[in-house]
Amino acid sequence: MNNQVFIHPTAVVDEGAILGEGTKVWHFSHIMSDAVVGERCNIGQNVVISPGVILGSNVKIQNNVSLYTGVTCDDDVFLGPSCVFTNVVNPRSAVNRRGQYAQTRVGRGASIGANATIVCGHDIGQFAFIGAGAVVTKQVPDYALVVGNPARQMGWMSEFGHKLHFDEEGLATCSESGEAYRLVQGKVSKIPSSAV
Repeated sequence: MNNQVFIHPTAVVDEGAILGEGTKVWHFSHIMSDAVVGERCNIGQNVVISPGVILGSNVKIQNNVSLYTGVTCDDDVFLGPSCVFTNVVNPRSAVNRRGQYAQTRVGRGASIGANATIVCGHDIGQFAFIGAGAVVTKQVPDYALVVGNPARQMGWMSEFGHKLHFDEEGLATCSESGEAYRLVQGKVSKIPSSAV
């Protein structure tokens, strides 16, 4: 750790945890040894980050989130209040499944809404948007908008977080940024500005 990291006096950061420059850790949070937190992350109140968790840069975690071993978040991920990650598919109190943790990766720029649950072993694509309260039980494609229990895809989102409306040629424009997107065979990609 360095002097450019803010740790609230009530927070606990175990020896061996790595925190990037500009990161802030707020009230009552606990970052365990061997967790890696990138630069400029904001760790809200009452957050637990377990050993082996890896966070990229500029990850924003709201209050009451627990990240268990097996979770990786790429850069610019947003985790809403009280969202939940699991790391064992079939937990039992009397059966020790330590070391059988399933991996879950949250892609760059993805947002997970308040109280959503991500069942382990299902990756979230980059810039995907998981609605509040959704229960994710399968892979989520890049740019997908999913809601409900179980989560179902309801459309596509831009990198700025706006719903995309594709025309008959499979083209859409973000209402905020003006960036263009293409939908081909169920996959969305951003069109480079030089190609527009």
